[in-house]
Amino acid sequence: MINSDNIEQLDRQDPLATYRNDFHLPSGLVYLNGNSLGAMPLKAVVRARQVVEKEWAEGLIGSMNTAGWFDLPVSLGNKIANLVGADPGEVVLTDSTGIDLYKVLSAALQLKPQRRVVVMEGSNFPTNNYMVEGLLEQLGDGYGIRYAEAGELVQAIDDDVAAVCLTHVHYKTGGILDMARITALAHAAGAAAVWDLCHSVGTMPVELNTCGVDFAVGCTYKYLNGGPGSPAMLFAAKRHHGRCRQPLTGWFGHAAPFDFDPHYHPAPDIRQMLSGTQPIVSLSIAEIGIDLMLSANLGYIRDKAMKLTSLFIEGVEALGRGNELVLVSPRIAEHRGSQVSFQHDNGYAIVRALHDRGVICDYREPGIMRFGFAPLYNSYADILHAAEILGEILKSGCWADTCYQYRETVT
Repeated sequence: MINSDNIEQLDRQDPLATYRNDFHLPSGLVYLNGNSLGAMPLKAVVRARQVVEKEWAEGLIGSMNTAGWFDLPVSLGNKIANLVGADPGEVVLTDSTGIDLYKVLSAALQLKPQRRVVVMEGSNFPTNNYMVEGLLEQLGDGYGIRYAEAGELVQAIDDDVAAVCLTHVHYKTGGILDMARITALAHAAGAAAVWDLCHSVGTMPVELNTCGVDFAVGCTYKYLNGGPGSPAMLFAAKRHHGRCRQPLTGWFGHAAPFDFDPHYHPAPDIRQMLSGTQPIVSLSIAEIGIDLMLSANLGYIRDKAMKLTSLFIEGVEALGRGNELVLVSPRIAEHRGSQVSFQHDNGYAIVRALHDRGVICDYREPGIMRFGFAPLYNSYADILHAAEILGEILKSGCWADTCYQYRETVT
């Protein structure tokens, strides 16, 4: 049973405990929203000042060479490759997840030009659906999406499918899809496998090449703590380099960008996945969070994530009012990512009440309260405190106060 004594012991024995000191965590808050925006690493401030006050202010355009600005998308991509089971030269850091998905799915469809179907899990993050819908509308000629949920994927993947485009960890429930098995099913049907790693990169080991994945994308502002809007990662397996072309052909992806050829000729390697001039400040700051993650042990991170999420479920359900909530995350720790989601008819008002009491989480329709756990900076004591506060809110019914009924723009 969860209690203060065993919580203190877990925190004392935590091999990741010292990483908490590497982040700015506002006093009096329990931050359980790392699945939406990670906390700020302290060294990010130092790096931002260096980029703005030295490299930009003093170095000006020369910093493209002297500070390595031009190479950042590839050099940072090589670092992230170590976190996702990729090889050097298979990952770049660039653009947003949605734009990167547009690029890689376009490339994947070129591998099977005679096929017209993309399999997607309709309940997952909508922007992926929007991007794919937009791409297929541009392509026309019979292209379409076949939506299938986790239990329906085996039947949905057949010999008319060009690509299977799925999210590794579900953004609402935290449920994990079996990447190796589904990728093998896709390949057996002659389709490409495209994966979104937004809720898995930085919180569990990912093995893209071991699983045979063709393309992947993922954001860096969640568990990699890269800062709001930090650029996304894009993976393209080397076996596909030069076989297909991404559609957003810009000068950073040109084979010889400084020849200023009036016609586009794609770079023969991962750089072809780049488009226009890169967001240097954001890239530079993102490196701090990436380096922190690389210095940690992903096995320890995954183990702690499972313990944190399990303790939270136990803590909420042990407080006497847990039966008012419906657990929508998998109960088995190995089947969920680093988040727990509960559903309640008044979920949004409860989240607002939690915020007022120093527990930061977020809300997704319909009625889903998401609690994201970042093993590098969340302690076991955080979990006990958050569960107690949630229990108090449910017991008192304070969420029914008028002040919590107003809907903010961002939930």
